[in-house]
Amino acid sequence: MDIKNKTVLVLGAWGLVGNSITRKLLIEKPKNIIVTSLRKEEAEDYVARLKAEFPHLPEDYFVPWWGNIFVRHEFKDANRLDLLADKTTRGIIMSDTMDELSEEILHSSSIYKLLMEHKPDIILDSINSATGIAYQDLYATYRTIKKTISSNPTVETLIEETEKLICTQYIPQLIRHIQILYASMSEAGTEIYVKIGTSGTGGMGLNIPYTHSEEKPSRVLLSKSSIAGAHTLLLFLMGRTPEGAITKEIKPTAAIAWKKITFGEIMKGGKPIELIDVPMDSGMTLNGKLKLKLDQPFAKTGENLKSVFIDTGENGTFSRGEFETITAQGQMEYVTPEEIAEDAIFEIKAGNTGHDIINALDNATLQPSYRAGYLQHSAVEKLVELEEKYGKDSVAFELLGPPRLSKLLHEINLIKNAGGTMREIIDADTKTLQTQVVDYLRANDVLRSEIISIGIPILLPDGKTLLRGDMMKIPPYRGENELDITKENLDLWAKDGWVDLRLKNIDRWKVRLKGIIEEAEAIPEDDTSSMHVRTKRYWNNFGKIEIGKVVSWLFIHEEHGKRMKS
Repeated sequence: MDIKNKTVLVLGAWGLVGNSITRKLLIEKPKNIIVTSLRKEEAEDYVARLKAEFPHLPEDYFVPWWGNIFVRHEFKDANRLDLLADKTTRGIIMSDTMDELSEEILHSSSIYKLLMEHKPDIILDSINSATGIAYQDLYATYRTIKKTISSNPTVETLIEETEKLICTQYIPQLIRHIQILYASMSEAGTEIYVKIGTSGTGGMGLNIPYTHSEEKPSRVLLSKSSIAGAHTLLLFLMGRTPEGAITKEIKPTAAIAWKKITFGEIMKGGKPIELIDVPMDSGMTLNGKLKLKLDQPFAKTGENLKSVFIDTGENGTFSRGEFETITAQGQMEYVTPEEIAEDAIFEIKAGNTGHDIINALDNATLQPSYRAGYLQHSAVEKLVELEEKYGKDSVAFELLGPPRLSKLLHEINLIKNAGGTMREIIDADTKTLQTQVVDYLRANDVLRSEIISIGIPILLPDGKTLLRGDMMKIPPYRGENELDITKENLDLWAKDGWVDLRLKNIDRWKVRLKGIIEEAEAIPEDDTSSMHVRTKRYWNNFGKIEIGKVVSWLFIHEEHGKRMKS
């Protein structure tokens, strides 16, 4: 797509890759660029430098935004550890991550607020998401709770540590992020999303020697790779979603360098490393046990560590020795941020760099085959043959899911058996058709038993009487054994997984079948091309109803669940 006059959001713009992307975008003349970073001072400082470097651009061309995109907007500037230390905010984070995605959770999120404010056409995401999530370090949280359990804790302490453990789970955080990102981009009208991802190990394998005092290979480092892989697969699914943003990912498999080379103070965690003076005669005698933390710290010299260093952005500040080691042939080696930025922008402009991992996965996955498509017909024919032999309709077992599938299949099966062909059903009086369906169900004890036994209740015509078994798939158990029966809840439950015999649902089926007929009849009789699949012939000229075909049509039209690539 053309980047000119488009609003571009660069997530992680202050970082090494984001910095390069922002500058290279200017050649494409976007309308404006939203420059983001985790910290306010970083975003504002970068925008100030860009304005000074490009004074000819409008004052509002570069727009700063800052904060954590993985939490709700009110928490975006807070330290995560502080949020988890507070009972109230910890409970909110736990709910935001673990509960079903609601309008309230979506609209409260920082990424939603950001996208609704600026409505970006293009998003370039250079945030190191896998590191941000995995380096919350689930294993450190585990060690803390293990120690807490062994110390005979109070109930309150145990609850607190358990809640922190729940909030540290990697996959739920990643899933919620993708859910919110997708919903936000859809509402904002974002056209393309490009992620700068990671392999987690700089392209090295399980033998990677660079760890942070953990075992080799490091569980924390492998967690980062695991999250990076899961992230890619979720983006793969997002890229296969019709009418969503075009989704791409550039995944460097090398160290990324560099931002600057200079002499100065060496910073760690945003603070300078203070020098400690330990004279040669102050050595400790190793005897008994080794204390990891001293009772009395050594005196500081008053000086901070200064040296020559290379700044590799989010990857860290390296000495010459460290940089020389990590980038040597046969180690991580490295790639420049400018190369990554060029690939990302080229992909946006519909170029083919060969480095889009989503496209690579798309081409490498085993797709539906001609042989399987051919054999599908013979499989269905054999199933029909056995249905006729044993006098048994094979409708739904509620093993595939969701319960809505079983509900729909059983409803159309009842209507088909009671009402006849598509045209007969459409032409029938709704009340009469309802009576025929109820009479058919009353006369078929086995079928009725099978429906409720798989967890699908039957809501009778009065809308107040429910036939059910011991188990119900809908509503699902969410920790509460009793739920309020309201009109809204009844309609929701009936929609999601109850056979609904109310008049309005019988009417809905008539409208659906009418839609099928109208769609097929809109195809010209003389059009015998390969363009159309669901022709009158596909629908048996609206005679015999094949329930699976009908429900698949509903999933495409009502659930918007069409497969994007076949």
